[in-house]
Amino acid sequence: MTVRLRGEMGAAALAVVLGALLTARAFCAAEAARTPCTYNVLFVAVDDLRPQLGCYGVQDMRTPAMDALAARGTLFCRAYCQQAVCSPSRTSLLTGRRPDTTKVYDLQTHFRPQLPDVVTLPQHFKQHGYHARSLSKIYHPGFDDPPSWSVPAWFPRVQQYGDPEDLAALAKARAKARAEGRNPRDVRGRSWEAPDVADDALPDGETASKAIEVLREFKDKRFFLAVGFLKPHLPFVAPKKYYDMYPPEKVKLADNPNPPQDVPPIALHNWQELRAYSDIPKEGALPKEKAGELVRGYYAATTYTDAQLGRVLAELEALGLKDNTIVVLWGDHGWHLGEHGLWCKHTNFEVAARAPLLISVPGQKNQGAKTMALAEFVDIYPTLCELCGLPTPSGLEGLSLAPVLNDPQRLWKTAAFSQYPRGRAMGYSMRTEQYRYTEWRQHGQEPAGVELYDHKADPAENVNLAKRPEYADTVAKLKAALQAGWRAALPDGIKAP
Repeated sequence: MTVRLRGEMGAAALAVVLGALLTARAFCAAEAARTPCTYNVLFVAVDDLRPQLGCYGVQDMRTPAMDALAARGTLFCRAYCQQAVCSPSRTSLLTGRRPDTTKVYDLQTHFRPQLPDVVTLPQHFKQHGYHARSLSKIYHPGFDDPPSWSVPAWFPRVQQYGDPEDLAALAKARAKARAEGRNPRDVRGRSWEAPDVADDALPDGETASKAIEVLREFKDKRFFLAVGFLKPHLPFVAPKKYYDMYPPEKVKLADNPNPPQDVPPIALHNWQELRAYSDIPKEGALPKEKAGELVRGYYAATTYTDAQLGRVLAELEALGLKDNTIVVLWGDHGWHLGEHGLWCKHTNFEVAARAPLLISVPGQKNQGAKTMALAEFVDIYPTLCELCGLPTPSGLEGLSLAPVLNDPQRLWKTAAFSQYPRGRAMGYSMRTEQYRYTEWRQHGQEPAGVELYDHKADPAENVNLAKRPEYADTVAKLKAALQAGWRAALPDGIKAP
């Protein structure tokens, strides 16, 4: 750990402080192999969650549980995933390594063939005396990692739709696909639904109930409890009472529904994930009515999941665990709600790469702080190691955010890095204090497209400046910084892990 000291301090006092820090860290490292030094961890993953939350300044959203968590912790205003799609993002976070190291760029690849001996974040805690549990979606479905957990991962059993008619229609469509030799899993139902059912009738409600059960079971043990909520991932299914919180006439559509000016075509996509649903046209733009339905559905699904989080946090407090448990909440990536004419994720734009990150540490200073420090999801692994007094494994490609928790205004990384593949090209994207710069590279060739967005003048990324002569010097500097990579972006005085 590197410590920056500001202001004046006598040499003797400095020696005492540094000596105490080093002694404490050495003690934790030595004891960690036998017993953890400090906290439990409640590790909450929310699928497809963009910063569409009250605590992020979105006033029309109802997210009281997440807002309360932010009020007692630290909110990272600029946190970025390493790739804006589920499995690569989660793999990167859970291994502490970037996609070019894990070689996971899609939903069909597991990281173990490439990294057979890697110790994942929950596996590391398990090896240091924690009971590590996984509830619902932590790794991508079908690609769980048994070495990560103390017992097999648990998954909800209830159906994702709550309306019997929708369930019957979906079953019929899948039977037809099976009879025709098509994969029934490729058949989707409606993109949204508002059944008049109890919270537990849907998967996230069942998951919250299971999390409460596990907390009660392990309240006297050291635990790393990973709880994955499925919403607001498609389909946007939430009990009717959550839809009622967002009257259709008050739902606002994106105010930038057109592609950015001068954007290279490779930066865009046809949102095939959404088009797989039965009520979505296979080509062309969405009718405004349907777009409004989807935005409303996303909001309702977000509030539904927030309510389930609230149940878990209330139980954490009721069991007396609040003051001994670190809570980390993250969305695995952002999500387009019509911005740039796009839906879903699968891009390098800010709206897809940026996602919520909330960290609450018992007794932390600066409760309710919001930091503008550039953070990356690969930073979560080393952060939790430091906060819990565990040794940090070698090979991690992130940097502990613990110093930012102590000083939210401090200078930090100069850039955050994301990427997304498109055909044979890989789009490498870098977010700095002012700019987002992206190159779509093909092996051995000139970039198939270059993007530059000035976030001071154009935070919605509506105008690509990359080819404008007056930005040639800026492009050259950012190109060099992108090629230098993440290690060159670390804070001054801090060496790469």
